[in-house]
Amino acid sequence: MTEQFDYTRTEHVLDPSGPTPAEHAGSDADVFDERVRAEAGAIIERYPDSRSALLPMLHLVQSVQGCVTTEGMRFCAEQLALSTAEVNAVVTFYTMYKREPCGKYLVSVCTNTLCAAMGGDETYRALSEELGVGHEETAGTPGSEGSVTLEHAECLAACDFAPVMQVNYEYFDHQTAERALETVRALRRGEPPHPTRGAPLTDFKDTERQLAGFFDGPGAREGATASASAPETVRGAELARQEGWTAPPMPDEVDLPPVPDTK
Repeated sequence: MTEQFDYTRTEHVLDPSGPTPAEHAGSDADVFDERVRAEAGAIIERYPDSRSALLPMLHLVQSVQGCVTTEGMRFCAEQLALSTAEVNAVVTFYTMYKREPCGKYLVSVCTNTLCAAMGGDETYRALSEELGVGHEETAGTPGSEGSVTLEHAECLAACDFAPVMQVNYEYFDHQTAERALETVRALRRGEPPHPTRGAPLTDFKDTERQLAGFFDGPGAREGATASASAPETVRGAELARQEGWTAPPMPDEVDLPPVPDTK
């Protein structure tokens, strides 16, 4: 049975006609064992207000399930004394939280204005045809070797390297359709190439574990936390340092503008 949310209530209601959340994720009924609960507690301890731990805890959930199911949202709600509706509101707002199980590799192609003009749309179309999938769909069994989830991305904050794509949030710069196809074919063969910059690739679940703040998984190898900065990106800051340019200091007192009368 699938769970549906009634936003006028803090609890959730059940639809008995579909699969359970655990079945949907291909997991056991209780995947959140003592280890996961202890790690959730460690995340909560980082914050003075427990509800601030929700974002990394959702990444922890994805490292376990490969997505965020209703079961995962319920787990977060119980740990943080929130309603499932509050957690669902966050999950459905941020695009990094997936509602369907992801492949071993999440391929994100930037199709925002600059990347699209430089060839991002062509790259996305080529990958979609190669994989036979559309936005947020997976080629292969989610989580299995060589499985790939494809998605449009709205700006990957690398316009100086347009067009760009990411694999599990690591950058592949100056893409063409041909280069992107070579990368995806290598992923499907189980031969992940090294990103243009940043850390070596690891699988989606281990990436999510790192985003939750744990660096003890298979991806915790040499270079796993390498910087993704590049000379082009920090050129402005380097030039300012060389020329001795600094931002003006903040004044001790600032006259605030008057508050408009809304009556």
